Amino acid sequence: MAEAEVALSDREFDKIRDRIYRIAGISLGDAKRTLVVSRLSKLVRTKGLNSFDAYVDFLDKEATADEKQTFVNALTTNLTRFYREGHHFDHLVDYVRRLIAGPHHKSADGKARLRIWSAGCSTGQEPYTIAMCLMQHFPQLRNWDFRILATDVDTNVVATAAAGTYPQSDLEGLSKEQAKMFEIVGDGTIRVPAPLRKLVVFKPLNLMQDWPLKGPFDAIFCRNVTIYFDKPTQTRIFERFAGLLEEGAFLYIGHSENMRAEALGFRLEGKTIYQRLAGENGRAVA
Repeated sequence: MAEAEVALSDREFDKIRDRIYRIAGISLGDAKRTLVVSRLSKLVRTKGLNSFDAYVDFLDKEATADEKQTFVNALTTNLTRFYREGHHFDHLVDYVRRLIAGPHHKSADGKARLRIWSAGCSTGQEPYTIAMCLMQHFPQLRNWDFRILATDVDTNVVATAAAGTYPQSDLEGLSKEQAKMFEIVGDGTIRVPAPLRKLVVFKPLNLMQDWPLKGPFDAIFCRNVTIYFDKPTQTRIFERFAGLLEEGAFLYIGHSENMRAEALGFRLEGKTIYQRLAGENGRAVA
């Protein structure tokens, strides 16, 4: 028999909303009340507590860092798939083709350098799609200093992403060309090949905290992440992205997201694709 969910008062809901906003920038509307109850009730019971009040008090006074992270993980939403919003990857391929044909940034060892950040990478389908698209079109990138940084606030999904193994059903809807990029494991799973996995570095990162990133990046993907933030938080995030992007580089956001492009140092290039402007307007806080 399924255990009953823990009752959630208005005051308790407000305390939980305040906590997740302060920690992760996530803004929970009234419609998310049922989600909070369903995702946190098990955590409350696991600790032998009888209310959300007691659980919040536990988080404030006794919880370990891992237990506090579990709270954040429980309230994040992870919905993704390979080649999602394909026009972004088509644009990225055209953009990288231009980069390859033009002057290159060099690393300390003299190799041509390419850096892409997948911010809010969830279980890894986005950064691996970036790797597959670019290596399929530009095999010469194996001789470049080419890396993809992939980050997410949810430590569970970062661990899943780093393994690079997915259910074979994830191939549904992909073309034959796209599907052949994967290894078929044989137990109902597929795996991203090792050479592609090595291109991606997965790290936990809370966008509300310090970003230990040097940059600059040639492209940043942050898709369907800022929809969970309020407007001031969205603006702050986009400003920080501008400070880490090369002049002329691109920011890719989700289909339901938008931004005040020129005020934040960008111009709209295409559907949810923004190019970082040159000059002081494009140099916001990093």
